[in-house]
Amino acid sequence: MEYTKSTYTTKMLVLSALFAAVVAACSQISIQIGPVPFTMQVLAIFLASLILPPKYAFLSLLVYDLLGAVGIPVFAGFTGGLSKFVGPTGGYLIAFPIAAFVTSYINTKKPIKNDIINAAFALIVGLCLIYTLGFLFLAVAAHLTLKKAFLVGVAPFVIPDIIKLAIAYLLASFLKSRKVLNIA
Repeated sequence: MEYTKSTYTTKMLVLSALFAAVVAACSQISIQIGPVPFTMQVLAIFLASLILPPKYAFLSLLVYDLLGAVGIPVFAGFTGGLSKFVGPTGGYLIAFPIAAFVTSYINTKKPIKNDIINAAFALIVGLCLIYTLGFLFLAVAAHLTLKKAFLVGVAPFVIPDIIKLAIAYLLASFLKSRKVLNIA
């Protein structure tokens, strides 16, 4: 199916909004295990990053953050508000749109010719961005040492998040192969 620029832009905006909603829904699958909850956000963020072009992946997560910033309860535990951006999880929230853009950009530009290895590289870089901004901000906001912030804000999440990355890759591959979203 041929798309005009206007039709393509409209479709991408709708998909960006859809993925913002998917991230919001996955944020509610949450278990509080310390200052940083275990959620399914990472799965949704990286699914959006593998499916959407970079600027729309960024937009999708920016919309998610903005909805939460104005108080709509889209963050983990049905919370929202600007206070979340200065609390222990603020760095993670700030990192989401950046990581979505970088992951999508790497995945789109394909610096590594093998699709699976390229996607894995893109996903790992994106996850490292989230972890880095997240745990550094956590250290400051919660008055923790860097080591303690890493131990509570990164270490417990590595294995589950790698599993989520694999699931995001498989879902994105399935959706693309079946042309479910019919992205041209």
